[in-house]
Formats: sequence, structure tokens, C-alpha cells
Amino acid sequence: MWRIEHVDQTGSTNDDVAARLGAQEAGLVRVAALQTAGRGRRAGRTWLAPRGSGLTFTAALPRPLPPHALWCVTFWAALAIRAAVVRVTGAVLDLTWPNDLLLGGRKCCGILCVSRVEGERAWVGVGSGINLARPRDASLLEGIVPAPAFLSDAAEGVDPARLLDAVLDAYTAGLPELDHPDAVARRWEREAHLNGTPYELREDDGTAVHRAIARRIAADGSLIVEENGRERSIALADARVVR
Repeated sequence: MWRIEHVDQTGSTNDDVAARLGAQEAGLVRVAALQTAGRGRRAGRTWLAPRGSGLTFTAALPRPLPPHALWCVTFWAALAIRAAVVRVTGAVLDLTWPNDLLLGGRKCCGILCVSRVEGERAWVGVGSGINLARPRDASLLEGIVPAPAFLSDAAEGVDPARLLDAVLDAYTAGLPELDHPDAVARRWEREAHLNGTPYELREDDGTAVHRAIARRIAADGSLIVEENGRERSIALADARVVR
């Protein structure tokens, strides 16, 4: 089902896979030892992973999805990666909206999807960066705010190949779930203990940071929050759980 390509260095595995999305490349997994142009969810954000410190890869899903289901893929992937990390390391990562997994309150994994829509079919690449081990040269992490977490903080000697296999196994087992986007969202809510969790949010439109109580995930992936006794929908934002 999966065809893994390892490269020593590339700009972005997401860009590589996005250029090849389609039936001929279904199941392609592009893994890079070093990315020079990895990026985050927002324009201008970079994903920095010094060589040997992380597992960076993009997996082209083996089958297309209906375009209306695209919003659930990030939540689905987060659940799969979380399960794989538990299986391999025993560490339990915390799910946070919209696309991160945390260890000890700090970012350990980010997910960013790319897609190509052809009529009623959408081909999807799921890009992930998982921090595995702290680089020996601590200066490589200078300027990264907030400071990231690494799986080595909780488990020693994480084997990237074994973790990749576990993630792909979880993707394979979970593929039927993508036919039921709402069920994916409900499971993500449960595992994230979302309802009642206080979030600090800075919306992508540049509005000021504000706090709200998370309630649920809407049918487009937005976060429904409660502020001053009223519910509202947050489409895209930088979010932090207030602990």
C-alpha cells in the first residue's frame, strides 16, 4: 500500500508530494533526513528540524477522498500519530487544535496537509514533522519560541524507521474512518478532552489574543468556543491550551 522514498535532503516533502499527487502516486511516502524549506500552517512560518533530530515525511493517501471530507484529515492524522507514538515509545502526546501534538505542554509534532482536487475526488498528502531527539548543538534551537519538545524527553533511543512503520500502520488501519468525517471529529474531541478546555487564541486575521472555552469541532474543522456566555466559531488561529 505504501511506497517509501528516502532522500537525504529536500526543500519540503510536502512540496515534493504535492507536485505528484494523483492516482499514479497514491501511497507514496517521501521521507527526508533534512528539509531546507519546511513550513508551518501559516505563511512565513518555517519548520526547523536539524539533521538527525526529527522524522519529517509526507504520505500521499492511497485513495482519494470526497472534497467535502478534506477538513477532517488533519484530525485523523493526529489521532493516528498519537497512537503510533504510544505504541513505539509509551509517551502520550496531547492533541491541540488545529494541528499540533504536545509533550509536556510543548510542541512535539506538527501536521500540514496538501491536496489536489479533481472533480469529485481529492488526493491528499499528509505532511508531518515529529521531533525525536534534541540536537547535540543546542544553538540550533536558539530563536525557536516557544521551545519545542522531543520524544527523547520521555523515551530513549526512538527508532525513526520503527516509528514511521507504526504511523503508516495506523494510517492503513484508519483509512475507513475518513468516510465518516464527523466521527473523526468526535473521536478527536474525546481524546483531546476538548469540551471545557480553556484556549488562548490569536486568529489569523490579526485580532488580539483572547481566551475562550473550547466546546467542539464544527463540520468544517473550525473550533467552536464559548466567550462571555456565547458561542462563536474560530476558523483559523494560533492556539494554546491554558494550563
